[in-house]
Amino acid sequence: MRRRIRMYATAAGVVAVVIGGPALPASAAGPAPTAGDFNGDGYADLAVGVPDGAVGGKAKAGYVNIVWGGPKGIGAYGSIRVSQSTPEVPGSPEAGDRFGASVALVDLNGNGSAELLVGVPGEDITGLGKDVGMVLAVGGGRSAPGSGSVVLDGRSASAAYGLSVTAADLTGDGNKEIVIGGKDKVVARVAQGEDSMVATVVAAPMGGHAPVLATGDFTGDGAADLAVGYWTRTPFTQSHVRLWAWDAAEQAMANTWNTDNAGVSALAAGDFDGDGHDDLALGECREIADENIDDPCGPEELAKGGGIHVHYGDAAPGGFGHRQQTLNQDTTGVAGIAESGDHFGAALAVADVDRDGRDDLIAGAPGEAIRTRAGAGAATLLFGGPAGLLDASGEGRSIGFQQDTPHVPGIAEAGDAFGTALATGDYDHDGRPDLAVGSPGENAGSGGVWLLPRAGAAGASAFTPAKLRLPSPKSALAYGGHLGGR
Repeated sequence: MRRRIRMYATAAGVVAVVIGGPALPASAAGPAPTAGDFNGDGYADLAVGVPDGAVGGKAKAGYVNIVWGGPKGIGAYGSIRVSQSTPEVPGSPEAGDRFGASVALVDLNGNGSAELLVGVPGEDITGLGKDVGMVLAVGGGRSAPGSGSVVLDGRSASAAYGLSVTAADLTGDGNKEIVIGGKDKVVARVAQGEDSMVATVVAAPMGGHAPVLATGDFTGDGAADLAVGYWTRTPFTQSHVRLWAWDAAEQAMANTWNTDNAGVSALAAGDFDGDGHDDLALGECREIADENIDDPCGPEELAKGGGIHVHYGDAAPGGFGHRQQTLNQDTTGVAGIAESGDHFGAALAVADVDRDGRDDLIAGAPGEAIRTRAGAGAATLLFGGPAGLLDASGEGRSIGFQQDTPHVPGIAEAGDAFGTALATGDYDHDGRPDLAVGSPGENAGSGGVWLLPRAGAAGASAFTPAKLRLPSPKSALAYGGHLGGR
């Protein structure tokens, strides 16, 4: 079976030394490197973007909290903060920069340790204006971040580069390209040996919506392709999900597949049916124009509360997307009940949780009401199978999680928004993927992150800004709203 290539979309001053929790035992330093490992100790780490955090008294200058993995997973071994006041990170913290609005941990140079990609959409640049935005890459390190550099900044005021970011090998040459989303544009910085070029993917008036990014090998050629979900507002509101692949002859990204009038909040790629071909899940998919007769998000009734629409890969040339499935919380075998405002599928993550050779999909529903507690939030693990996320009879198999689930810490409260962001990684290096769930509304908007080892409730734990001794832990940091894993 060919190798699958996926990344998910999704996201300083004096570096705060390791804070909160015991030191990692020396005996734990030996495992081989793993995806999302920022400090090179063999354990996946988690990047938590905190764009609403203050730095040096500058409101919403923003920072990224790197939470270390270890034998007990994330949350037990402390963390560091990275911001524009960290030595060697370009720039300086300014009010409204929103450093950390998008984050990703990616091994860009193949040395076994991940670099941090971080979006700064509120960055002002002299001569260009306000909110030009940019994306930075920061090297990993055992005790402190390595050097940082500017990947790309916007070219005009309000470009807001860094609203979204991801990276993957789009050209098939072994180098990873960095894809950046702004207010009205998506661009890719394409590696060309020691040089690089900037290829425009989408240029359209998006009305301030951040484009949604994901990558997977949808064309079956061994190189990653780029999926983009975006909105346009001229002359009227439209929505699109489109795929692009690298065209070597044209030295540009070529549009290869489209579905229009499909509005999405999240995208994720995975091989849900185990046939060796990447599939694309559209999260919280809803049809925008009633006159569209093609049902871009599947049956309309399955959009209630948020629907997930899946286009499956195919070996035949041009076969991607012909086979489709749609589900929501009213689908048999899917945990929960579909209710307006659930936002089921607003966040997505992928991992082969049960190790059956088929990817599984985790869907966040941050608006889920738990009994009378509106917006408490939930996350649902949907298992892949021979026919995909649904079996031949149209039924799913799933497990639901929320803060009232046995063994999951905490109490489901109104406005917790559990499930707003999701990330997966082998945080304890046991060979099984773990799940991180963000709950930015926890503790009156201070926020928190829940760790579900092996994507299950057994042994679940949680960490908050207070536990990690972050600055202003009781303020509205919305911690957990932006997560970046492998």
